[in-house]
Amino acid sequence: MTESCVKKLSCTLLDAITDKDPMVQEQVCSALCSLGEVQPEEMLCACEEYLRQHDKLAHPYRAMVLRTMEMVLRNHTSELDKDTANIIILLASSEMTRTKELVCGWQQAASSVLVAVGQRFINRVMEEMLSRFQPRTLPHCSVVRTFASLAVSNVFGVVPFLPSILSTMLPMLGMAKQDELRVAFCSALQHFSESTLEYLANLDQAPDPTVRKDTFATDIFSAYDILFHHWLQSREPRLRLAVVEALGPMSLLLPSERLEEQLPKLLPGVLALYKKHAETFYVSKSLGQILEAAVSVGSRTLEVQLDALLAALHAQICVPVESSSPLVISNQKEVLRCFTVLACCTPGRLLAFLLPRLDTSNERLRVGTLQVLRHVINSAAAQMEVQKPFILSSMRLPLLDPSSKVKQAVVQVISAMAHHGYLEQPGGEVMIEYLVQQCALPPEPQPENPGPDSKNLSADGVRAMSIRTLYLVSTAVDRMSDVLWPYLLEFLTPVRFTGALTPLCRSLVHLAQKRQEVGADTFLIQYDAHVNLPSPYAVTTRLLVVSSNPYLGDGRGAASLRLLNILHRSIHPLLGRRWETTIPLLLGYLDEYTEETLPQKEWEEKLLMFLQDTLATVSDNTWTCQLSLEMCKQLPCYNGTPQEKHFLYKCIGTTLGAASSKEVVRKHLQELLETARYQEEADREGLACCFGICASSHLEDTLAQLEDFVRSDVFRKSIGIFSIFKDRSENEVEKVKSALILCYGHVAAQAPRELMLARVESDILRNMFQYFSTKVLGVKVESKDPALKLCLVQSTCMVSRAICSSAQASSFHFSRKAELVAQMMEFIRAEPPDSLRTPVRKKAMLTCTYLVSLEPALGEQARADMIQGCLHSVMALPPESQGEDGSCQEALYLDTVHALEDLLTSLLQRDMTPPGLQVMVEHLSPWIKSPRGHERVRALGLSSCLLRYFLEHLHVSALVPFHNLGLLVGLFSPRCADLWPAARQEAVGCVYSLLYLQLGYEGFSRDYRDDTAERLLTLKDGLMRPDPAVLFHTCHSIAQVIAKRLPADQLISLLLTMFEGLGDPDKNCSQAASVMVNCLLQERGSALLEKVPEIVSVLRSKLQETQEHVLPATQHSVYLLASQHCAAVVSSLLGSPLPFDSHTCMLWRALAVEPSLATQVLGLLLEKMGRDVPFKESRAFLLGSTPNRVATLLPLSATCALHEIVSAPASGPAVLELYPQLFVALLLRVSCTVGVQLPRNLQAKERKGASLAQAARNLEPCSSAVDALRAMLLRGGSEDVLQDVELEGGWELLRTSAGHEEGTTQLARAMAKYAGPRLPLVTKALIGTQNSAYEIQRVTSTAFLAELLSSNVVNDLMLLESLLDGLAARQKDSCASVRRLMLRGLANLASGSPDKVRAHGPQLLTAMISGLDDGDDPHGLVALEAMVGLSQLLPLVEPWDLHSVLLHVAIRVRPFFDSEKMEVRTASIRLFGHLNEACHGDCEDVFLEQVVSGLAPLLLHLQDPQAPVASACRFALRMCGPNLECEELSATFQKHLQEGRGLHFGEFLNTTCKHLMRHFPDLLGRLVSTNLFYFKSSWEDIRAAAPMFTGKHCSQPQPPHPTLLTLTLPPSHRVPGAALGAQTSAPGGPGAAPYGSPAAAERPSPCGASKGCRGPGPPGEVRVKL
Repeated sequence: MTESCVKKLSCTLLDAITDKDPMVQEQVCSALCSLGEVQPEEMLCACEEYLRQHDKLAHPYRAMVLRTMEMVLRNHTSELDKDTANIIILLASSEMTRTKELVCGWQQAASSVLVAVGQRFINRVMEEMLSRFQPRTLPHCSVVRTFASLAVSNVFGVVPFLPSILSTMLPMLGMAKQDELRVAFCSALQHFSESTLEYLANLDQAPDPTVRKDTFATDIFSAYDILFHHWLQSREPRLRLAVVEALGPMSLLLPSERLEEQLPKLLPGVLALYKKHAETFYVSKSLGQILEAAVSVGSRTLEVQLDALLAALHAQICVPVESSSPLVISNQKEVLRCFTVLACCTPGRLLAFLLPRLDTSNERLRVGTLQVLRHVINSAAAQMEVQKPFILSSMRLPLLDPSSKVKQAVVQVISAMAHHGYLEQPGGEVMIEYLVQQCALPPEPQPENPGPDSKNLSADGVRAMSIRTLYLVSTAVDRMSDVLWPYLLEFLTPVRFTGALTPLCRSLVHLAQKRQEVGADTFLIQYDAHVNLPSPYAVTTRLLVVSSNPYLGDGRGAASLRLLNILHRSIHPLLGRRWETTIPLLLGYLDEYTEETLPQKEWEEKLLMFLQDTLATVSDNTWTCQLSLEMCKQLPCYNGTPQEKHFLYKCIGTTLGAASSKEVVRKHLQELLETARYQEEADREGLACCFGICASSHLEDTLAQLEDFVRSDVFRKSIGIFSIFKDRSENEVEKVKSALILCYGHVAAQAPRELMLARVESDILRNMFQYFSTKVLGVKVESKDPALKLCLVQSTCMVSRAICSSAQASSFHFSRKAELVAQMMEFIRAEPPDSLRTPVRKKAMLTCTYLVSLEPALGEQARADMIQGCLHSVMALPPESQGEDGSCQEALYLDTVHALEDLLTSLLQRDMTPPGLQVMVEHLSPWIKSPRGHERVRALGLSSCLLRYFLEHLHVSALVPFHNLGLLVGLFSPRCADLWPAARQEAVGCVYSLLYLQLGYEGFSRDYRDDTAERLLTLKDGLMRPDPAVLFHTCHSIAQVIAKRLPADQLISLLLTMFEGLGDPDKNCSQAASVMVNCLLQERGSALLEKVPEIVSVLRSKLQETQEHVLPATQHSVYLLASQHCAAVVSSLLGSPLPFDSHTCMLWRALAVEPSLATQVLGLLLEKMGRDVPFKESRAFLLGSTPNRVATLLPLSATCALHEIVSAPASGPAVLELYPQLFVALLLRVSCTVGVQLPRNLQAKERKGASLAQAARNLEPCSSAVDALRAMLLRGGSEDVLQDVELEGGWELLRTSAGHEEGTTQLARAMAKYAGPRLPLVTKALIGTQNSAYEIQRVTSTAFLAELLSSNVVNDLMLLESLLDGLAARQKDSCASVRRLMLRGLANLASGSPDKVRAHGPQLLTAMISGLDDGDDPHGLVALEAMVGLSQLLPLVEPWDLHSVLLHVAIRVRPFFDSEKMEVRTASIRLFGHLNEACHGDCEDVFLEQVVSGLAPLLLHLQDPQAPVASACRFALRMCGPNLECEELSATFQKHLQEGRGLHFGEFLNTTCKHLMRHFPDLLGRLVSTNLFYFKSSWEDIRAAAPMFTGKHCSQPQPPHPTLLTLTLPPSHRVPGAALGAQTSAPGGPGAAPYGSPAAAERPSPCGASKGCRGPGPPGEVRVKL
């Protein structure tokens, strides 16, 4: 990096130093330092320039820059050139003195820069400083401080300047009035004095060796005079401390006579400061320097001041030390330095002062005194040599002090004494014993909130210090070797020194090794010369027993064994070579383990083998007997340590087993039985172990001794019923019995098997059960003591195990087997189910495990009872241990579980077949499915263990099927997602074993490894993660493995078992079951066609009891099954009972998930819907009643299913694809279910309750179809159609018989408006259904198609021709409604496509006229529709087409004028008006005749009670007016008959008659004769109008003579008889017949007018007489 770059970067960084964030500031400073390491000079110059240019920069930031410069200068001063140094010196000096106020951080930083530069350029710095240190002018405070700092940092550079500085400074001292400046002067004088002393002490290295102490004496004394006599009296504490701190080094420079002169005042003055200041370090430090100065000049003043000095110093040493206050610790060091100075000059007076204070009871005084004593022993050894006896004797009372602080101080004194020969003096043994006692201190419990000094002040701290001291004295102080060896051996055997065994053994090993190096003779222990030493037998026993707990006491086992190894010659001469081999092996074994991992039982066995090997090596019966005697003597020493005492019992048994003297063996066994502490469990266990080990060599003697003890007075007294309280308590008797029972058990376990089998039933078991149940007054009473019960169980277990392990076990007939099993099960059932307090369960189950394998075999029921009892006893235990010692409880629980595993595997071993395995799993199944997690974990663990055992011991002689594989896999695999991670792991292990069992039954070898099955092991990691996504993905992978390895014949059993798992209370397991089912269906579903109904049925039934979260997965299961067997699934689901429950509906919706499947399912449902008849007719019991229509189930179910599918949002694509088929099928389904009832069984469901009723209402055939159609439209994107019909009320109309047709019309209208693009295919499909056998379906389709023609969309979609053809084909339909709707549709062309009417005019008119002539419609609705249609079409057809049919239509509609139906009258009259309108200006005579004939009815019907009829008459008369060719009459019609205008009928009739008589006088007779028919009309208003009409005619002027008007009609227009009859017989008149009937034409009028008015003439003429 170039210099310019460094400078620029430095400037940039310096600009950022003013950031408000302290972290940023720190980073900037760090970056500047890094730059300074690379280019120090450039960086320093940049900082100098920055400070110079930024004169107003705040002082905190200036201080930061200066500190950064100082850090760089500290490491790179040597790289500076003189010019740069000058610049920096000037900058720092200027910054330091810029302001007179005291700004510590800023000025100190500048001073530090000067000090750093002064390391190399001291002359230049001193020159600058002296320029600011002028005589008679008080300097800046920072200048003085800089002088002090320079004196410390550069002694040799500053001292030569001191005379000049002092000469200038001394006058200033009197001038200084400010305390801050005085403190600075004191600090400078202190450092000047210290630098001078250092300079004088190193003259050989000094630049000016001529400098002498006298050079400074005068100036220093002058300064001393001012400081001591004036400034020390100040009230400012800080100034006083600065003064006293300076007086110390200054006193060393004072002339001797001046010092002697000042000491009487100086010493009291300094001591007085102890009372004025809490921080006494500076006082003590100065006092020490003053004392050194006084001693160096041989001052006699000290003797006078000594008492005061000692008292003050002793008070300071007794101040409690706090580790958080370093000044207090430093103060004590300075005080001890003062004591050292005094000890060297006056040792006697010092001890005379100290030793009496050891006898005080004050802890603080005693500790302080001991500290001083230790210090002077070490620091003034020569002066203390003659004082050793007095010092040792004075330690008597401190040794008895229980305080930890005093003990710690005493141990430190003992350590000092050991280094200086004190312990070799008489009384030194007491000190050693005290040290060992402190090594043996028991550990204290750790305090909850330990203080800072708790480690040093606790008993543990004392013990740790004592151990270090003992080892240090033993190894590092050569003069202590003869003192400690063999004296330390005396401390090995006493119990009170047990805690010190480890340091003792280590010290003894080191001492022995040193003795070995000197020579063998010095190493041997002279027992005669040291009578207090323990015997070799005692040492061997002690070290061997404490080794049984090897890690206790900081590893005393290894230390004891090493000591034992090095003492081999002193123990027995023959052991050296053997122990050199065996003991290192034991030590190596210990190195392999820790206290937590050491297998204690195995370690004890190794020690016993070591003892046995030692006895065999010695091979001396006397030595063995002596060793056993010593072991028995040491038994009471271990009453407080049960484990070690138990091991000692084992050692005694081993030693007695090696003894050849039977008398000695019997004697020792008897003593053990008599002296054992039966109340202690360790004694009972240890005694039993001892007897067992001894029985391995002395079975007969052991059994005999046990029986002798039972027969002895000692035992008899204890069990007598009348002497229970004489010798021992009842509880103690039970303990004795427990011990004896245990003894028999251990004897059976350790004795030679061939000898034991002969005595097991006759002696061992008989005595055991005899002690457990005692006869009292002839009654057998079992003991209730739990310990006795446990001992019996344990001993029975050992006996059973011993029998099983014998070579004759297979041929041994154990006659008491059933009795023992029953007794063990009784013990197990008696245990509390909610806690595990004793190992009774474990021992009893182990006993049963051994007994199961013996003959005779257990019965099947006994086996089942045993399994269930043991499982319940262990599985139901709570998850957490209930005991105080949780670790012990956990170990007991694990042992109990292992015992249960052993029992179950032992039972399984008796039947190693798939059925046998199934039986075991069935017993475990309730626990595997338990709602409690810990029970599931235990059960799965047991299952895994059994499956592994079965797999490991599988022997397949022939290829046989593993017929229950599916059931077992289905049981275990869902548990792979158990809420408990441990359960998941065990479940995977179970599935893994089952798959390999299947491979084994398929013929694969046991060592074969299948890649698919092995994948399960790699999936275990995924089961440990709590993430549900990972967990269930892993379950899916497990299911894939199962699917690949499961035989086809096991698939359905696996699925059915997993379906059971859907209802598992564990949410995770139920979801896992569904995931696995889906995977299996996906992988292997193709083979399940025949099982589809069963699977669907099970799924549907299980859904009723399944949790909600499993429903989506179950839906997926149905989807997967349907994707492979769609027809079968649809048929199965259609078999579900109606109404579908919510779960069945969900299954149907599941089939809509995938579009192609949904399309397939919808197609099948459409097929099912049309396969059966929609209803069946059944007549009621009343004769002649209308038959009831009852819906058939299959189409109804298909409709409901279709509704559910199209309700699913995912079905959208499928609905769009099948839109036409669905629409048509559902519309026709709606039509054929109108008025159809539910079957009786479903009606019964409807009456059961409100909820079911609601379901049944939804199930109503027509409503269900309508709902399905609505859902289909919604899913097909026709929401607007749905809403439009809804607004018009069309959906409700569709459901009713009366409104169905209108509802269909509204639907068609909405479809035409909003779903035009759908219509071509819908229309095509509907036209195809026109030939339906069901009349109502033809009606619906015709109504829909007819309504479409009212919209222009059919023209846009080019549907017109096909619609017209389809409707025209219905002209001959047998249903009148169809024919009527056909006519309506044709007429709708006028509104939908008026421009197309002319092109199809003939066809349309022909169809309409055919409708007028329809004789098969009893209600006349077809004719009505024809008339309405003609009214719409007439204005749009070609005139020629109309003229050809005009007369016929006019004649045909005339009879309907008087129809009883208002709609028919209205339509016919209005059509008549349209006919007249069409003939305006071109009216033929024949049609004029029809106009004239209709004139009277039209006028009369103006008074019709129905307003629409009257309105139609007004319209018709207005249209007839122009055709009558009478302008006045036409004008009258136009004037009076306008719509909305009121009509005065009489006035209008009068005017009309006037015009008729005037212009058509010949018509009077016809009008009057026609009018006569209405005199008996059924309508009152018309009956009233008819006479009025007649009267108006009669009131008009009559012609002179009647005339006969003859109308001659052309042959083609002659009125047929029917029409003539219709003219003369009005249906609305009296006696009128229904229109259209033959009688209407043949019947005469009431008055005979038709005959009387008919004149003669040729055919074709009508003559009327006027």
